[in-house]
Amino acid sequence: MDFSAIYHRASDQMCYMLNENKVVVNIKTGMDIESVRIKYADPFLYPHIWGDTIEMKFDKELKDHKWWTVTISPKWKRLKYHFELEGNGERYFLFEEGFMTARHAELFGDNLTSFVMPWMNSADLNRTPDWACDTVWYQILPDRFFRSGKGSLDADLTPWREEGSVTIDERFDGNLKGITEKLDYLAELGISGIYLTPIFKATSAHHYDTEDYLAIDPFMGTDDDLTELVHKAHSLGIRVMLDAVFNHCGLAFAPWRDVVKNGKRSDYYDWFFINTLPVEEADRDSTDGRYFTFAFLQDMPKLNTNNESVISYFENVCKTWINKYDIYGIRIDAGNEVSHNFVKRLRKCLKTIRPDFYLLLESWHDSIDWLRGDEFDSVTNYGLMNFVSGFFLDRTFTRKDLIHGINECYTRYMNQTSRVLFNLLDSHDTNRLITRAGSFDVFLQQLTILLTLPGSPCIYYGTEVALEGSFDPDCRRCMPWKRLDSSEFRIKNELVKKLIKLRNTELSLRSLDYQFTCEYNEPRLLEYVRYDDKKNGIQVFLNCSDHDVVLEAASGEILFSHRVEQDILSPGGIMIRRYTPAKS
Repeated sequence: MDFSAIYHRASDQMCYMLNENKVVVNIKTGMDIESVRIKYADPFLYPHIWGDTIEMKFDKELKDHKWWTVTISPKWKRLKYHFELEGNGERYFLFEEGFMTARHAELFGDNLTSFVMPWMNSADLNRTPDWACDTVWYQILPDRFFRSGKGSLDADLTPWREEGSVTIDERFDGNLKGITEKLDYLAELGISGIYLTPIFKATSAHHYDTEDYLAIDPFMGTDDDLTELVHKAHSLGIRVMLDAVFNHCGLAFAPWRDVVKNGKRSDYYDWFFINTLPVEEADRDSTDGRYFTFAFLQDMPKLNTNNESVISYFENVCKTWINKYDIYGIRIDAGNEVSHNFVKRLRKCLKTIRPDFYLLLESWHDSIDWLRGDEFDSVTNYGLMNFVSGFFLDRTFTRKDLIHGINECYTRYMNQTSRVLFNLLDSHDTNRLITRAGSFDVFLQQLTILLTLPGSPCIYYGTEVALEGSFDPDCRRCMPWKRLDSSEFRIKNELVKKLIKLRNTELSLRSLDYQFTCEYNEPRLLEYVRYDDKKNGIQVFLNCSDHDVVLEAASGEILFSHRVEQDILSPGGIMIRRYTPAKS
């Protein structure tokens, strides 16, 4: 038995409350393990170690491991447990001290230390907003989405450009009224959540260098414009989330200006990380360490989110946003750089005002440290984007590689987090999906994965019409509205719309349950089933190979198809059909 491949600890995503009555226990083992049983009891009711026994479910296959799970309902809201593992003709028990043979376990008896959940405290339950798993998000960079009216008449305003690249400094004057005018379009597309990149007063076109967190940028509009946007969005069943740039600010932010002027005499000196005085705002990066910044961008001083005044300031900012504009969520930019204490305090404050408020962490990595239920609700799931993109970019990868990657994403966190993961395939920080995919067929296959896996999927503006673009700033092109008038892009847009409609209407697509079936001996034919608690749902087939694949005659209603003819799935093809499990 490969002991080094077996891992469990009674915390995080390995042992947690699913609700006030149920506990989920997971364990990771090597591929040699054939069965796992959990033996559990109440720590006080049973004086002996064995208790009751449940067979654990082999739930997901990872690259080098198996993931086993079980859900237990402890009658007395306490739990102690250990594992019995079998593989290669061997049997061992796993306690907190380590591995034991059956003889050693009997010998040590009650002196062994079991894994324990001492008490199911309801205050510790990870609660995420129910509405988020029903939401299809649409990310908008307001300056590049749509301009209503003549715009600001600024001398540096660039004429709206629907073709070709853009630069980082160009300002196209898209505005909040423009988004409001296009809400009917978004509703028809099937969107139920809008994520707006920063809209508050800033120096740059991208607005991540905030000058005033309580003033709408005049280029974007007014308080009334945002209020009108949110009000109309709500009338169409669409919630709005704002970008919260709390890790850093811009050089025009009033507290920073005060520090530059007054140095240590400033009341705001401890709001920042100043290393040399006087503060030098030179036109060069900050690698010389004169003050800390986001990355090494000298025009984005890093805020000290350990500071009590900073915490109070941003609590008041967010309370104002909720009370004034009626927003339902914030995405904290570079959220894994702000202090844990800051987010814990902010969560408590905002959830008191709106219990189902959605707190989204921007992070590109495994983020369990921020997703234990007392900080963020969700995270930008760039891991899923990377696994999906890698599979399509490297044709030596088999479906097993992608399966392992997807399963990795859904074993990182508690179920409550996984159900609202902010899944995306492109954003203002990546190259565009169609550019990376290289063909519309591959583009549509990846969107199919995005919209048929668990989580809260997000479409980047323009992706629904296959807007091109390389990395920042090229991924921030103007929304090409004229494309919608061409028959070619209307057809593409209709296919995307059908996928979104499927995501919105099929209950199985909003559950956490999925299974990779692998019934066909085709290493690049991706097959999986999404099902509800009655095991009814849909079956997805994606032909990612370079040859036709013949599927068995469809036994269920065809819900979506692309490049399919008489059960022949061409390369780049997609089939989604109704699934009903065979009766045993």
